[in-house]
Amino acid sequence: MDIQAIRGATTCLKNSSESIESAVQELIYELVKRNKLEPSQIISVIFSVTNDLDACFPAAIARKQPGWGKVALLDCQQMFVRGDLANCIRILAHVQLAKDQVLKHPYLGKASMLRPDRSS
Repeated sequence: MDIQAIRGATTCLKNSSESIESAVQELIYELVKRNKLEPSQIISVIFSVTNDLDACFPAAIARKQPGWGKVALLDCQQMFVRGDLANCIRILAHVQLAKDQVLKHPYLGKASMLRPDRSS
């Protein structure tokens, strides 16, 4: 097994706990599903959010996932750059994967424009 980093991002409709929770849950679901991950393979996850999102912590949402009790989680604010995508939640997950496994980086919603080469 190798330690790999998986990137991804999504957007939410508005700055509310419900909207952020929905977006984070979908992002986590796609990260796990696309990469066929078990919770024991996930070492750590860093969430960054644009400065227009402050209604709740994405890590607090992730912490509720079954089996994620030992996953190190961290929230931070994405650096502000004029013209950046609004209401954006980015993720960087460190995971243990087989050496030959192809990584699948989930870029969802309007965040798919950030990495069209990795969006599906």
